[in-house]
Amino acid sequence: MEAPSATAMGGPLQALRRLWGSSLLWRRLAQALPVLVFATFVVFGLLKLVPGDIAVVLAGDNASDARIAEIRTIYGLDRPFLVQYGSWLGHALQGDLGKSLMSGEAVTVSIARCLPNTAMIVCLAMLIALAVGIPLGILAAAKRGGRIDALVMTIASIGVAIPSFWLAMILIAFFALRLNWLPATGSTPLSENPLGSLRHAILPALALAAGGIAEVSRQLRSSLVDILSSQQVRTLHAKGLLPAAILWKHGLKNVGINLLTVVTLLANRMLAATVVVEAVFAIPGMGSLIVNAALSRDFPVVQGVVFVMVLIVITINLIADILYGVIDPRVR
Repeated sequence: MEAPSATAMGGPLQALRRLWGSSLLWRRLAQALPVLVFATFVVFGLLKLVPGDIAVVLAGDNASDARIAEIRTIYGLDRPFLVQYGSWLGHALQGDLGKSLMSGEAVTVSIARCLPNTAMIVCLAMLIALAVGIPLGILAAAKRGGRIDALVMTIASIGVAIPSFWLAMILIAFFALRLNWLPATGSTPLSENPLGSLRHAILPALALAAGGIAEVSRQLRSSLVDILSSQQVRTLHAKGLLPAAILWKHGLKNVGINLLTVVTLLANRMLAATVVVEAVFAIPGMGSLIVNAALSRDFPVVQGVVFVMVLIVITINLIADILYGVIDPRVR
């Protein structure tokens, strides 16, 4: 097998170098910090509006006023709101997200323990959504107006309409309880047992992927139909090119930007949807961590999870922007 030529490898590399020197990447990086500050500021403010006094909870029901005042001083709860937020943000940007008010564990340790479970589910769900949704979208576009097209679009509509938590319970009842093929709840650390971790992630990933399959297939089908109905493609038909060659060489080549947009939005949506899915499957992921922390008023944990999730979303969008520039030079 021959090694890739310098010319073949140079295209994407040259595109990346040009993108690095363009203003697009630096504009996106400059926009990331205000987004991060705004999102964390809003959450920080909303947490302060939650009824009840966390100092009273930490001190205990029978604590004296002096003890409650001491707790406020220890945790900085007696300082002005903007001072509290500024102090937290300064430490967060240095990698210090504080400690849990309930367990005393560092928030970064809690997140490091839970994030791999969420990442495993979301990544597997994305792979399933793309592996099934892309062929369905291509098939529907190739057979547009026919029975296969109608069947694929019907399946896609059902996939969009089905709530992920309801589908999760159906999957548990059938595959876990009835057939006993896969575990119903819990998780296994990826570092200890990769196969066990994968088995625990399959059902949650399927519950998340159903809507993703529907979204990918519908959007891809719509984009391909627009391209295949264009004047350029009709000219190619008139010249005698085979429909399959037109679909693969001219149709799919021009839907990269639209597909990348769908994938980016879908990844962000799946991150948010894991809160419900992890609750159904009792998986100790980021969703379960933030829900439990919110119920117990463990504000540092909530704020830390939000900070990390916003960073992940910003990173996903930044990668998408870079790929836009590689796929379409006009974006640069």
